Amino acid sequence: MSSLILTNSIATTGAAASRWRMWTPPLAALTAFAAALISPTVLDDGDTWWHLAAGDWIIAHHAIPRVDPFSFTMAGAPWTAHEWLAELLMALAFRLAGWSGVALIAGVAAASAAAIVATRIARDLDGPPLPIAVALGLSLLSPSFLARPHLLALPILAAWSAGLLAARDRGCAPPPALAALMALWANLHGGFVFGLALIGPFALEALLAAAPAERLDVARRWAGFAALSVAAALLTPHGVEALIFPFRLLTMTSLAQIGEWQAASFAHIQPLETALFVVLALALRRPVSMPPVRLALLLGLLYLALAHGRHQMLVGVIAPMLLAAPVAKALGSEAEPPARDASAAWPVFIAAAAALALVAFRAAWPIVRVDGPTAPIAGLAATPPALRLKPALNAYDFGGYLIWSGVRPFVDGRADMYGDRFLARYRRLAAADPATLDETLTQDGVAWTMFPPSSPVVAAMDRQVGWRRLYAGPFAVVHARVDALDPD
Repeated sequence: MSSLILTNSIATTGAAASRWRMWTPPLAALTAFAAALISPTVLDDGDTWWHLAAGDWIIAHHAIPRVDPFSFTMAGAPWTAHEWLAELLMALAFRLAGWSGVALIAGVAAASAAAIVATRIARDLDGPPLPIAVALGLSLLSPSFLARPHLLALPILAAWSAGLLAARDRGCAPPPALAALMALWANLHGGFVFGLALIGPFALEALLAAAPAERLDVARRWAGFAALSVAAALLTPHGVEALIFPFRLLTMTSLAQIGEWQAASFAHIQPLETALFVVLALALRRPVSMPPVRLALLLGLLYLALAHGRHQMLVGVIAPMLLAAPVAKALGSEAEPPARDASAAWPVFIAAAAALALVAFRAAWPIVRVDGPTAPIAGLAATPPALRLKPALNAYDFGGYLIWSGVRPFVDGRADMYGDRFLARYRRLAAADPATLDETLTQDGVAWTMFPPSSPVVAAMDRQVGWRRLYAGPFAVVHARVDALDPD
């Protein structure tokens, strides 16, 4: 249905057309804000717990951890806390307003990114295609609406991409102020390396578009901006290590076993699938033409999104910006230069008022965490305090909650620190390989285990001599070694 609307849209002009551009950005921001603030799924990721714990550690020690302070299997091992600033902000939000504060900071980040993307698209596209394009972009961002550092860095990705496009619109290199943004990005999330890589396609496009006599000057200006951006990216506590870290992470073979790093699956309707159908329908109905470099960039983004689910947010941010002008030209929905209109502020005021109402709602009904697939609250509560101090063998998704609760886990979401060899061993454990399980229980001195009821480890532990169940619930089953339990 959306493809029919998009392909049959006709140009709208004058006051009617301007309303689409007035209302779409603030409503997009409000929608993203509400989704992050109200939807319970924003806190469903198990990594949120250990990110908060890392932020608390930074506050308590007035330092950034260089070695692992949390697990018992990797205690003292080198750890690059490259997302330290995001973790600090999350911890401060939690201290100020609990889980509602964490949801609020996630909502502000999501809303900011949505506003930047929608405003940039509205520069080129008008009429009904504008909100459709923005909605498709937001749908690709929705799986990433999780209270984690990548969401806090999302507005920077949007601003960076919009800044590069704006520089190309002006026919000049980006300003130094945009390069300074890289310093903030590099301290929030490792995705900043993609931002650095994004300079290349736009610099190449500028070079190809320049007259032969001007190409040396164009190359010099863009190279200067790139060098300044790299220098800004090095302004982190980790220096060059922070620049190398994302590339080292991408070489890990174990990433393919982690949900967000797996290839996109179309077994069920997904936002990416819907977006591809809409764009394909449009391309088959209308002649959509893109400059070669931007087309190559778009195809590269699509490849990344299909190869790794977490990269769909890159498509959700950048692809609508790249496609806005070509789609507008194909549909005859080009945006005209905005005229001065005092009424244009009203959509912003209304969206802001609605956002404040949502904040008041969340303040009146704060978020209370309950048992869940990544929060085995009841299972840990049923575990004696003395037992919690002893080595545990836990499910990967439970590690974050255990860290936040002061328990040293066997494994958690910091795959980069554990490495391929350790994670390969853990996969054998999770599959209840008898030899690996027996060896781990003995050599690591494991005193208790915690896994989801459906895990093969649960059935294997039921058969272990000298072990017994302490707790069985809908989300977790706890086993304990009998001789590790207190006499009481």
